[in-house]
Amino acid sequence: MHTIRRALLSTALLALAGLAQAQQQVFRITVIPDESPTELARKAEPLVKYLEAKLGMKVEFTPVTDYAASVEALINKKVDLAWFGGFTFVQASVRSGGKVIPLAQREEDERFKSVFITADPAIKTLADLKGKDVSFGSQSSTSGHLMPRSFLLAAGLEPERDFKRVAFSGAHDATIAAVAAGKVQAGALNISVWEKFVAEKKVDTDKVRAFFTTAPYYDYNWTVHASMPEALRSKLTQAFLALDKNTPEGKTILDLQRATRFVPTKAENYKAIEAAARSAGLL
Repeated sequence: MHTIRRALLSTALLALAGLAQAQQQVFRITVIPDESPTELARKAEPLVKYLEAKLGMKVEFTPVTDYAASVEALINKKVDLAWFGGFTFVQASVRSGGKVIPLAQREEDERFKSVFITADPAIKTLADLKGKDVSFGSQSSTSGHLMPRSFLLAAGLEPERDFKRVAFSGAHDATIAAVAAGKVQAGALNISVWEKFVAEKKVDTDKVRAFFTTAPYYDYNWTVHASMPEALRSKLTQAFLALDKNTPEGKTILDLQRATRFVPTKAENYKAIEAAARSAGLL
């Protein structure tokens, strides 16, 4: 009788262990909310399906409310993978004491740029922004705030001193909308979102135009917590590197991510971003 009980108990414990393991086999990803929630969900859907096949586990997209939430989610292991801008990666690295690892970035992120846009015919250079209402994206955005601010500082402009008003729209598409609606005279944003809006004719370029493009810098990447097993990190990296525009699935994902392809990256690539953040007093 005791033998039967022990066998039943052992079977029950094994079943519970199996259930716990199955419950752990959910891989969660998040992204900084630099575009509208519907656009972020649209971009994530095919990538989620692709990663499920490559990793052999359920993958869930976990949206967050703001940039800071994406940082906290990864360093507290609420998610397994996060799409960060260069600045949010630096923030996560600093907050975690260097316990995050960037795995892959788009080829375009090796030479990313920001643009300043306006609907005001009188604005032709950065100097013309003096006394104007100017919008950035999120305060934690690399391409929508940190790097535009660093180029303004290099041009001798201190936003809080020289602009009539400094606004934060929260996202790149919202910055375009604010400029187009005349809520601000100019705005700074991610060049790829600007080019997407122009290509899709979502902005009237007879009224709104880019008047300044920054020099290139490193930006976005996919980052994991350093506690992730090396085998899983490797499998994940290879999944991104294997995306190919010559396959229907690869083309769909890469086009949505506005990428030619993904390439490996490393923490050292973002030292200039960290320096810019410290110089601007944002870190």
